[in-house]
Amino acid sequence: MAILIVIYLLAFLIFVLISYAVMQIKLAGIKVRDFWSFIQANQTLDKLYLFAKQYEEMSSQEQIIYLKQAEKVFQAFEKIPDELWEEEYSKYREVLNKYKDIRMLRWTNN
Repeated sequence: MAILIVIYLLAFLIFVLISYAVMQIKLAGIKVRDFWSFIQANQTLDKLYLFAKQYEEMSSQEQIIYLKQAEKVFQAFEKIPDELWEEEYSKYREVLNKYKDIRMLRWTNN
């Protein structure tokens, strides 16, 4: 009986914490879906940052994939206030610079 009460209390506590987090996100003026896409984009940003650092010369197909993934990251970051991702600004800037370089390279080749 005591174990059942503890389980109910823990489940209730988890529910309260999740509700509080959602409320804080909404009070900040952010949609929960946008915040979730920001979290996913942040993970993609890390991968693109490493990719941009490792590969100086990309194949045409790799460039297209990089551009598409970078555009998704940029769109997700635009929906979130800058204060939430200022720690990631250097990575964002590096990915953006590589994005611009690839766009310019592809533009001059066409």
